[in-house]
Amino acid sequence: MFTTATFIGYLLGGIPGALVATAGIFLPSFIFVAVAGMLIGRIRNSPWTAGFLDGVNVASLGLMLGVTIQLGFTAILDPLTILIALVCLFLLLRFKINSTWLIAGGALIGLIHTLL
Repeated sequence: MFTTATFIGYLLGGIPGALVATAGIFLPSFIFVAVAGMLIGRIRNSPWTAGFLDGVNVASLGLMLGVTIQLGFTAILDPLTILIALVCLFLLLRFKINSTWLIAGGALIGLIHTLL
């Protein structure tokens, strides 16, 4: 969604259009986070709102887990993808390797496998 806004802005107005579209898509979130950051301390002091924020955190974790499971069933299909997933999980947990490198390594293995 975010890169699409930039791309459409570029198509409609060149580089200035891309910059305006990018600012338009990101700026509201940045403002919301800045304002919320100033209020979170006060909100956390209230027992009711602190419980609400804890519930929002748990719900967010549940949503992330659900999406992770769905992506796993979609992406882990054959012995090669199972092996890549297990090796990446081991490397992540044991050596704390940055996930960017794991993604790049998995993509490289997939590319090599596709070409062979």
